[in-house]
Amino acid sequence: MGISIRATFKRRFLAGLLISIPAIITFLVIWWFFKFVDGLLEPFYYKLLGYHVPGLGFISTIALIFVVGIISTNVFGRRIIESIEHIILKIPVFKGIYTAVKQLVDAFSPESKMSSFKQFVIVEYPRPSVYAYGFLTNECVMKTEKDSLETELKAVYIPTNLIYFGEIALFRDEHIFFTDISIEDGIKIILSGGIATPSRISEVKK
Repeated sequence: MGISIRATFKRRFLAGLLISIPAIITFLVIWWFFKFVDGLLEPFYYKLLGYHVPGLGFISTIALIFVVGIISTNVFGRRIIESIEHIILKIPVFKGIYTAVKQLVDAFSPESKMSSFKQFVIVEYPRPSVYAYGFLTNECVMKTEKDSLETELKAVYIPTNLIYFGEIALFRDEHIFFTDISIEDGIKIILSGGIATPSRISEVKK
């Protein structure tokens, strides 16, 4: 009788735990995001009002982003943004960081007409017998000065932290597995931590 009660309790507890963990993690992520965004403008309102108003910074930040979105979708607003970008691109340090971040964000933008990612691939990385997902971004030719040999290489972006952080590695064609997975589905696979990986991945001959 005692064993049956313990087994039932253990089974029910594990079932409740498995259901609760995703909900708790989701709540913590949303709460962290709320606190982070709220903290961006909260000091400004504190100086202005003299006291804290929880959520005011968050609402203002969301409204500000929405306004920027409205401005960026009309001709006059685009010209203003282009003028600001032109100023930023004249600043040496900001130019490199802004350009790199903008290109990466544009690559994931659903409104981007030409994605920087050409194909979703699999490469042997970071060591033999270990494979990683990656996005084919560009190609180049490496020429050695000693014997003037030319080697065609392809640049592959390998996400290492969520999607916006990763490493760039150069591979020969024979070291790249060109998959039949679309860029959109590849992004889903990365964001899901591999859970969205299909049971069978076919190679596309180049």
